[in-house]
Amino acid sequence: MSQFQLYETKTRYYLVGTNQARQKYRVLQIHRTNPRELVVIEDDVLYTEYEKSRLLKMIEDGNLSVGGLQLSSMRIYGIVGFVKFTQGWYMIFITKRRQVALLGGHYIYHIDETRLVPIGLGAKIDKNSDEARYVNTFQNIDLAKNFYFSYTYDITNSLQNNLTQPPLAKPTSTDEEKETADPGLLHNDMFVWNHYLLSSGFKNLNSRSGWILPLIYGFVDQAKISVFGRSIAVTLIARRSRYFAGARFLKRGVNDKGFVANDVETEQIVTDMATTSFHSTDHLYGNPRYTSYVQHRGSIPLIWSQDTTNMSPKPPIELNVVDPFFSAAALHFENLFKRYGTPCIVLNLIKQKEKTKRESILGKEFSEAISYLNQFLPDDKKIKYIAWDMSRASKSHDQDVIGFLEKIADDTMETTGFFQSGIGTDAQEQHGVLRTNCIDCLDRTNAAQFLMGKCALGHQLYVLGVIASPKIDFDSDAVNIFTEMYHDHGDTIALQYGGSHLVNTMETYRKINQWTSHPRDMIESIRRFYANAFSDADKQDAINLFLGNFVTRDGQPMLWELSSDYHLHNQHPLEKATKIYEQDESLFLIPKRFQVPASNPDASDLYQGYWVEYYNHKELTSLDTLFTYNMNGTLKYRPLKISAHSKEIREYVSTFASKVLVANG
Repeated sequence: MSQFQLYETKTRYYLVGTNQARQKYRVLQIHRTNPRELVVIEDDVLYTEYEKSRLLKMIEDGNLSVGGLQLSSMRIYGIVGFVKFTQGWYMIFITKRRQVALLGGHYIYHIDETRLVPIGLGAKIDKNSDEARYVNTFQNIDLAKNFYFSYTYDITNSLQNNLTQPPLAKPTSTDEEKETADPGLLHNDMFVWNHYLLSSGFKNLNSRSGWILPLIYGFVDQAKISVFGRSIAVTLIARRSRYFAGARFLKRGVNDKGFVANDVETEQIVTDMATTSFHSTDHLYGNPRYTSYVQHRGSIPLIWSQDTTNMSPKPPIELNVVDPFFSAAALHFENLFKRYGTPCIVLNLIKQKEKTKRESILGKEFSEAISYLNQFLPDDKKIKYIAWDMSRASKSHDQDVIGFLEKIADDTMETTGFFQSGIGTDAQEQHGVLRTNCIDCLDRTNAAQFLMGKCALGHQLYVLGVIASPKIDFDSDAVNIFTEMYHDHGDTIALQYGGSHLVNTMETYRKINQWTSHPRDMIESIRRFYANAFSDADKQDAINLFLGNFVTRDGQPMLWELSSDYHLHNQHPLEKATKIYEQDESLFLIPKRFQVPASNPDASDLYQGYWVEYYNHKELTSLDTLFTYNMNGTLKYRPLKISAHSKEIREYVSTFASKVLVANG
């Protein structure tokens, strides 16, 4: 469902949802009589338009004595979820959206506007009350910035995971079936940022309910690149983990469950635009023109922190717990093995030699952790650890930063491979992942991830038959656009975690435009320091409230009264992680090979309704709505062609010539 209407009576809300074709309708009831209790009822009946109208007429007639049935003028495109603070429940609706990408016939949207609607009957909130303060704190999470969703494509999972699972598998019903179900068929809860808000109203988030709309927080961008006359679409998706999430200095390292701060999965999808859908005529999900590469960034998986009370721009680093078994790190790598398989290649870019030891404290401990864990792993599954002082190398005149990182990227690509859709021998999968970190996982990390992405882009274009060699050079049109995408990607992640744009960009590490980039770098450093010192605490409170890390309860302290949120993210004492030491082969299994369903369970609906959103052959459509025209392109790098039939260009040239004549007297 992608369009909704909200109806209101004195005792209930009725949310009516339909798909793009407006042929089938569902109804959701939200009770309003008890503001302290949330009652949400999903009507299982699938209504036609006529049946829906009759139902609403019956509801209106039954409520004539208490005001009837009122239709809200609000346009609704999805439910974010439900939330309660100290008084009553609220609904959060998406009221404005924007198409930002088209992937395999599936639209990906950015949230542009939301609305918080109280469920109770017109209770006013005192602006000085605790309720008002909670509402303001909750709304500090701006849902109109960097939140994305799709009605028909699972953006919480990578393309490889989505296309290597049986697309028509039936949803599970019993508890036993849920336990044995393939987790690849469900949303990846790690990246569903409205998980807590949805779970308040819907008990089973793993169902195929059309009401459940998972949101990711991160970055999505799509560019159309012309390479030797071939139209190539490059899509960049960054998914930020909701576990151990927070602001830069307040969330460092790893928690006791193995989840690290600033955990971001970045996926680049490169496709030939000759065919837009994932499917081909002979096989579902068999279009071999889709390729994908995934990499990971995350804080150093040790228990460490920084004391910001002295207002220093570079607070000292402290190892809070020295665990001889490296239990939290073991849990973290166990999670990476389950998500990506092996090998896991760790690229650690922190400083190694310092006059006053800060980052180097973590470097030594991280190296010991990897060595300790590797002794329990099979030879072909060991973690590959690469430590390199990128900051020192960039300041040195005899070290080639770009060349060194490109060599690592080439070796990584040869080891892990990448994903290409298709059937049988036409398909290939990515095995393992490159995990990159610096101290903040921002500037140095983004530069290294760009060079890894550039290497992957060359291989992706090569396997699509676009270029003759998997090597692509800097300063070409395609790489210029790709650089812009990764720069925007890095800026967005830096703003979310650090409070400012990237301080050091690719121009810094390539040592070009240094005179112009240096003042910018200083300004961003000051901006990051200001955000960390004055706004991070409020940001952290908002994140804890939004994600359900903190839930208001009677008799407990208010959120702003807590001296620390440590117990909200570390709820259990450290336990020795044993699975990684047992050489459990299940930890290293890659996702299942492509499976084609033996038979189609519903021949009347071949693609489960996904394609009606895009291939709408019953209505007249326009290119303006069919494609996203706000994507980047290589056109900006081409010289302007002046046409004799272009009125606007002629006027521009005439005006410019007049100004030149006036200037010259």
